[in-house]
Amino acid sequence: MNDAVAATTGPTPGVPAPDVSVIVPAWGLAHLVGETLVSLQAQRHANWEAIVVDDGAPDDVAGALAPFGGDPRIRLLRTDNRGVSTARNRAIGHARAPLIALLDGDDIYEPDYLSTMIGAIRADEALGFVCCDATYFGEEERAGRRFSEFSPQRPPITLERVLRRDFNVFTACIVRLAAFDATGGYDGGLAAAEDFDLWLRMLEAGWQGGYVAQALVRYRRRAGSLSRQTTLLTRALARVYRAAERRLGDTAEGRTAAAMALRAEHRSAWEEGDALIRDGRVREGLRVLRAARAWRRSLRWSLAMPLMIALPALAGPILRGRQRRNETG
Repeated sequence: MNDAVAATTGPTPGVPAPDVSVIVPAWGLAHLVGETLVSLQAQRHANWEAIVVDDGAPDDVAGALAPFGGDPRIRLLRTDNRGVSTARNRAIGHARAPLIALLDGDDIYEPDYLSTMIGAIRADEALGFVCCDATYFGEEERAGRRFSEFSPQRPPITLERVLRRDFNVFTACIVRLAAFDATGGYDGGLAAAEDFDLWLRMLEAGWQGGYVAQALVRYRRRAGSLSRQTTLLTRALARVYRAAERRLGDTAEGRTAAAMALRAEHRSAWEEGDALIRDGRVREGLRVLRAARAWRRSLRWSLAMPLMIALPALAGPILRGRQRRNETG
């Protein structure tokens, strides 16, 4: 398929414009997107449209949507594959509502998500986006626990605090279309951290962020999901921080972006070394960790590094134990 976008379904003539357009990327999620759409149909706020994006998926997204053919609020958009950022941008380009709600094709809205979030963003025209908390489900390690336990969400939301990750914006936000358009939408060149980049640019442009301290989304953890690909995500974060540093220049926020970029770059190197060791390339991985000065990460690392260097056979077990501790929080 060329760069042209083909909408396989469109809005029903005569149907009033929705209050909110829900954007659902579904690449590789044909087996899960039905559950996601059922959660939309269960919303107490019923005036919505959903645009499900099949951007060259390897599975049958259209077939997964067949049971929902009687609901005119649900539309399918088929495009070529250019990554999730471009998929979202294209879907938002077809949106008919002044508000955009983000919902990944493997997550689930609680029944009050739309009513609560629409009310929150409508309360203040200065709000470019409003986020909420979420509850993990899927893999057992975090099932039933909140996103905010692992990624702090302590208001207020300011550019400085978001840069420092003192406040972490959960992806399933509701966004004012005017703010999205004014900041240029998602960066199609980012393979990860595209949402973090968007929140930064909205805050830089003067839009405010809001927070609803309720777990209004069920956030699925599964093997192979993009959010679990830590090395890719960390590299993307470093790129986002360097871009923010260039935009912000010699300001307090610019200096914070520079410091966080350096931290992300070091972490990326640490994760590369970690991956090499767990792949059996122990000496190569240890060289990467030494070059990245991994012993400066924490007291635990300062003790582990000399031991791994002296006894390379222990490196794999040590790092696997560290990974298990991180996953269980």
